[in-house]
Amino acid sequence: MPRLLSLNIGLPEDVPWQGRTVHTGIFKYPVAGPLMVRKLNIDGDGQGDLEGHGGEIRAVLVYQRQSYDFWRHYLGRDDLEYGRFGENFTVDGLLDDEVHIGDRYRIGDAEFEVTQPRVTCFRVGMRLGEPDMPALLVAQHRPGFYFRVITEGHVQAGDEIVRSRLGRHRMSVATIDALLYLPDRDTDQLRRAVDIPALSPGWQASFHDLLDAATRPPTTPLPGTESVGWPGFRTLRVSRVVPENAAVTSIYLEAEDRRPLPRPQPGQYLTLRLPGAAHPPPVRNYSLSAAPSDRAYRISVKREAHGVVSTYLHTRLRAGAVLEVASPRGDFVLPADNDTDPVILLSAGIGVTPVLAMLHTLAAARSTRDIWWVHTARSAAEHTFADEAHKLLSSLVHGHEHVFYTRESSGANLAPAVTVGRLDHDALAALDLPTAATVYLCGPDAFMTAMREALTELGLDAASIHTELFGSRPAINPGLIGVARAAPHPPAGPPGTGPRITFTRSGLTLPWNDRYATVLEFAEACDIPTQWSCRTGVCHTCQTPILAGAVRYGPRPLEPPAQGTVLVCCSQPETDLILDL
Repeated sequence: MPRLLSLNIGLPEDVPWQGRTVHTGIFKYPVAGPLMVRKLNIDGDGQGDLEGHGGEIRAVLVYQRQSYDFWRHYLGRDDLEYGRFGENFTVDGLLDDEVHIGDRYRIGDAEFEVTQPRVTCFRVGMRLGEPDMPALLVAQHRPGFYFRVITEGHVQAGDEIVRSRLGRHRMSVATIDALLYLPDRDTDQLRRAVDIPALSPGWQASFHDLLDAATRPPTTPLPGTESVGWPGFRTLRVSRVVPENAAVTSIYLEAEDRRPLPRPQPGQYLTLRLPGAAHPPPVRNYSLSAAPSDRAYRISVKREAHGVVSTYLHTRLRAGAVLEVASPRGDFVLPADNDTDPVILLSAGIGVTPVLAMLHTLAAARSTRDIWWVHTARSAAEHTFADEAHKLLSSLVHGHEHVFYTRESSGANLAPAVTVGRLDHDALAALDLPTAATVYLCGPDAFMTAMREALTELGLDAASIHTELFGSRPAINPGLIGVARAAPHPPAGPPGTGPRITFTRSGLTLPWNDRYATVLEFAEACDIPTQWSCRTGVCHTCQTPILAGAVRYGPRPLEPPAQGTVLVCCSQPETDLILDL
């Protein structure tokens, strides 16, 4: 008969870890006597990161004595007392390959339902002092699992555990865990998984995405927008350099042999490496601003007051020059025009470039969608591509143009589509934008944050608002607290002597230093915004596009990263690297 061996609780605390502070409830300790189990928690217990742990679906974490025995032998440790894996219930029995999602159990006065495997995050490795532990839990099929509370009641160590119901499809915790994290997924198993009502919404959504990707036919982009690309960098010749206004210059690029180029998708960008601008050669990203073409690419560069690269491109670049260019990339793209929903192209300043490429594509396809063009600039003199955008919008049957100038004289001779004033919540509300629209938003970080908040307050679905940020992406570091975002910089201490790593979005090229265990740790030491939720090699959030170079892994990831990406959370550079961070 399965039995509850230990009841473990602990409240969240701030823990120093690798130079940061983590707010975590991973530290659980056995308690004697009965405790009340409620819908959200056991009395006296709590979780630190409520995005990944806790809540009604993950109220109680369960781990098995048999898994403790396994890890004591596997790790050669005799100090693994109950609660060390962060579990609330240490049980005898209820093995991960025997318990099913949706099974119900009575323990003491309470009844519970199995909702999902444990999420393999970095905290368990932190708690045990075993960095590879999250990956090992998946690889050895011993994750543990969560209960939700069906009936509240008292429980205590020694209580028998009685199964009261079997879950639909009888898919075990270990099977569900492997289905998400390991390769070679079975489509029939994915179909069964999404048909389990007790499975938590987050896991349901992940399996729906995997099932959609496995079963849908390849998407058909708009005619001519297919993108093949090339590895690393190749040379392209500058065919024209065209000043658009005092601050922005467009650069046209073509193949040296004038053969066709891979046709980009509208919204993508190019990465340029410029040996002539500085040493080491700086690397920068620039959005493609013209209609997708296989004959030439157009980028449009704003000159910054102290920008080494933008100054070089504005003052020294001439037609006939050769630049090192990586293939078009980026997922801020306009999909095939097979949708009748409205689309809003919203931009500020030089953020107009990717959405202008989208507007070109919609006009070329003679789209019948409602297309809203909303742009803000300081003045008419600084409004880049005003005439080009206006002509494209005039060709559309349902085009709407709204332009805002923040520093223009109200008495100036302005076009009818222009409003003098700031583009804010009230200005957007006055436009009466369709709430069913898909939004493509590009501009400075503060502008996009304000626009996203305003749009959602006006009733637009946050999931339908797509953004492109010039510069580094916002960090995603769950559980870290008191982290102020600083400008990227070289790490403290003596410089390293290893391969050079270029972070294209942050504009840094630095030598690798062996005192860091992974590229992720090195990036964090430079205050380069990173996006991760574990350090296991099973977290897709850690995948970063790589433009050049090679890495080695330690530990080896359970599932290889997607082509053209690396897992920064468990890799070190073998050669010079160029990463999209």
